[in-house]
Amino acid sequence: MAFSKNSAADLATGATPSELIDQRIAALPDWRGEKLATIRRLIHEALPDVAEEWKWGKPVWSADGILCTGEVYKAYVKTTFPKGAALADPEKLFNSSLEGNVRRAIDFFEGESINEAGFIALIRDAAAANRAKPAKTKT
Repeated sequence: MAFSKNSAADLATGATPSELIDQRIAALPDWRGEKLATIRRLIHEALPDVAEEWKWGKPVWSADGILCTGEVYKAYVKTTFPKGAALADPEKLFNSSLEGNVRRAIDFFEGESINEAGFIALIRDAAAANRAKPAKTKT
């Protein structure tokens, strides 16, 4: 199945976001499909009530805002955390988009194992950051 960059067109097929993610994983019969499936499993392990969405032609996981996306490229699978720069990363998982002030990403390559405990902690921290409201300033 071809995946367009227009998520409205993907959703217009009648498939739910979770079904589109299932289809995306199934369409990748190599290590990338396995890696994306593992990432998805870990996200659900971290947050059983996580919302699966399909935006920009890719999987998106949310809890009170976007936690991360699941992007697939020829040489790697990437998870981008839109608020990643604000997250503690004691396990040093972020290895991409390090120069920005807001987002951070993890590129997963073939043959590399995932630090599952560290990734789960990062997902939980991202959810906590989404729940946190900025302090209101008195004027």
